[in-house]
Amino acid sequence: MPKISDARVLIVATDGFEESELFGPREILLGRSAEVVLASPELKPIQATVHDDPGKTIRPDITLDQARVEDFDALILPGGVRKPDHLRTDKAVVKLVRDFAEKGKPVGAICHGPWLLVEADVLRGRTATSWPSIRTDLKNAGANVIDEAAVTDGNLVTSRNPDDVPAFTEALISLVEHAPVRSGARKPSEAVA
Repeated sequence: MPKISDARVLIVATDGFEESELFGPREILLGRSAEVVLASPELKPIQATVHDDPGKTIRPDITLDQARVEDFDALILPGGVRKPDHLRTDKAVVKLVRDFAEKGKPVGAICHGPWLLVEADVLRGRTATSWPSIRTDLKNAGANVIDEAAVTDGNLVTSRNPDDVPAFTEALISLVEHAPVRSGARKPSEAVA
């Protein structure tokens, strides 16, 4: 079984992400020696929110067009109202999310992050959770919605809010470490041309 310390995890975010929903999982994963890569539309620093107030900034490692599913073991979609609402209109981001899900790689979405799962049409027949105001969207996308800190269904982990970050991250780590077959992620320098 793979160890989280051997994993490469992609986080997709842009301006308006909820600060603790990106920084929290990132810090936990880095603390366990996972490699964490942040992708955004541009390489300029992106601005977090703490609820609706401005939070910290962070500089992405790569642009979204450089993110390839085969280079990563898992995907995290932090919440925040503006971030997923903006990204779900980007066809390339929606395809990236769908490709992670369809290849069976762990995908974690927290708070408003599951909006991207709705857009990618990967919730039909799955059990999930989210921030309360978007649960109807999940139901309309075919999900069975429940109210728990971290909900795992197959390769998807969903969560409700910033308070759930520890449970959410542990559920995602468990998926990565209990994957039946190593996902084959390679560092970009190792990728086959």
